[in-house]
Order: sequence, then C-alpha cells, then structure tokens
Amino acid sequence: MKRININKNEVGLVLKNNAVERILTTGKYWLWMGEKLAVYEMSGVVQMPFDMDLMLTIPGFAELVDVIEVPDMEIALHRINGNLYQVLGAGRYFFWKGLQQNSFEKYDISTLEIPTSIKRDLLEKSQLKCFVRMFTINPEEKGLLFVDGMFKQELLPGSYYFWKNSIQIEIKKVDLRIVQMDVPGQEILTKDKAQIRVNFIVQYQVEDIYKALLDNRDFNNQLYALMQFGLREYIGNFSLDGLMENREGISSYFFKNFQLKVEELGLKLFYVGIKDIILPGDVRDIMNQVLIAEKRAQANIITRREETASTRSLLNTAKLLEENNMLFRLKEMEYMEKISEKINNISVSGNGQVLDQLKQLFVK
Repeated sequence: MKRININKNEVGLVLKNNAVERILTTGKYWLWMGEKLAVYEMSGVVQMPFDMDLMLTIPGFAELVDVIEVPDMEIALHRINGNLYQVLGAGRYFFWKGLQQNSFEKYDISTLEIPTSIKRDLLEKSQLKCFVRMFTINPEEKGLLFVDGMFKQELLPGSYYFWKNSIQIEIKKVDLRIVQMDVPGQEILTKDKAQIRVNFIVQYQVEDIYKALLDNRDFNNQLYALMQFGLREYIGNFSLDGLMENREGISSYFFKNFQLKVEELGLKLFYVGIKDIILPGDVRDIMNQVLIAEKRAQANIITRREETASTRSLLNTAKLLEENNMLFRLKEMEYMEKISEKINNISVSGNGQVLDQLKQLFVK
C-alpha cells in the first residue's frame, strides 16, 4: 500500500491495468498493489489520454468538468469569472470546474444580424474579430446595404457589424458633400473650325442616393460623359471670338439644358464653368499680334485726343489774353517771375536811370 495526497484544485485518477478505476479529489488516500496515480491540475481545458465519453461514465468525473457542445454555424463565448477568455468554434469541449468559474454563451452565426446582447466593445476584440464583418459610414456619407445582391436598407453614419458567413454583403457609400469634378484637356472645334483645348470644372452634390446608386451604374462616369457632350455642343455654336466673349454664359446654358438629365442621376448642379481655354500656337501668335495692334491703335487715339485737347486749351488761353490786356500783363508777370527764379545774380551798371530801366521790364 502507498499513502498519497491530492491537493486543492487537483484531481487524481487511479489507474489499474491502464484503465481508470476511480476519481480522487482533495484529500489523503491509500493505493493498493497494482494501482497507479495520475494527477491533473484543475484549470483550463481537460487534457488526458482517455476517451471523454468513457470518462463521463466513471462516477464523480461529470461533476468535475463543464461540457460545452457547439454545433456547426454556431460559436460560444467562453467567459472565465465573467470576462471573455476565448471564442469556441464548432466542436465539443471539456473544462475543469476548478477555482475558476466558466460560463458559455452560444450564438447562431448563420444569420446576418449580431444580437444586441453582445456589447460592441467585444466585437472589436481579437478573439471575436475573425467572426465579424465591420463597416463604417463616415459622418459626411450615406450608404445602401445589399444582401446577396438585393437591396435591404439605407445606412446612416455609424459602425455596422455582421456575422462573417456565406451571406454576401455589399455596402455602397456616397459622399454627400459638394464635389468638384475636373474635365481636363477637351479638344473641340469651334464654329469657325478653330481647334482649341478646354479645361472644364463642375461642382455637384448627391441629392438622391437611391437614384445615384440603384437606378444608375457609376453615376460619376455618366456625369463626366454628359458634361463632355454639353461642352462640345456649347462650343460648337460659337466662333472663337464669340466663345471668348460668351465663356461665362456656359453656366446658364448647362443649368437650362442639362439640369433635368443631372437630376435623373440623383445629382444637383451647383456650378459649371470653363477653367482654361488653350489655343494652338499659331492661333495664339496671331491673336497676340491683333491684340498688340489694337492696343497701339487705342494708344494713338488717346494721344491724338490729348493733343487736340491741349491745342484747344492753348487757343482758348490766347483768345482770353488777346481780349483782356490786364490778363495779358498778369501772364507776362508770371513768366517773368519764373525766369527770375532761375537767375542767381543780377549785375547793373549805368547812371541813376537803372531803376527806371528795370521798371520798364515789368511795367508798361
């Protein structure tokens, strides 16, 4: 015989002829001849080289373990002392009932929706993340949910969680802010056959998400093509000079003729305009020469106008001086004053008639 001791949180299996005869819990025991002892720590998963179904038939063993069976397309949340420890997939599991308290929550993952009983914080944990699909709709966006290719519902800004399974999920999102689209480098012929390159801009906003995503495929490309056609149509109605004079009229043209077509795409126009008009090199040189000639002609006209005005002013002044003797003398004194300002020294010589001579210069 042999004296043995089983400590707390341990379990002993008495073996004879490699078969389990009985279960020993905390306490002191005797082993008889031919009996062996295997001691296991009662924590975590039950791991022993025996068939579990056979072990459950041994008296006292079933009371020492928690058995959890997880069917296909289900998972179980394993909690230890109330905290999430791991996620169990399909299978059969055995856990010791030791000092730790086990609890299990089973969920069907063959469906789409995740029950609200699972806190959203848990869905972000690494143990559960591989079973969950997460989608985020930003504050400036809206989304449409498609399940197996069929539209299901509209999604407002927020985070959405779905079980990861064979169900196909697609979320189409659109930005609800005003967006600017550039239509660059469009080579177009004007009415007088001048080839130009135009850079064009369009500002728009998604107004009807259902029309934009459900009734139309790739509304951005459709809007781009629509703007191209409208731009060619507008420019084709003008000669090069006419286009330069009416480039600002393109906005009202598009709002009048294309607003309904844009609304069919679920969009709303805010601004349409030509950003740049790029001319071929030879046409640009000719227009520069014309511009220089026009500016020179304008400068000559202005010069002649000023000369005419100056001559007319001199003529009027001469008439006034001729008609008014006192005014003539005042003008004469004015010029004498200006001349005198440029004289530094005056040398005089002669008899007492010098003052009379100087007086005669200024007074008749």
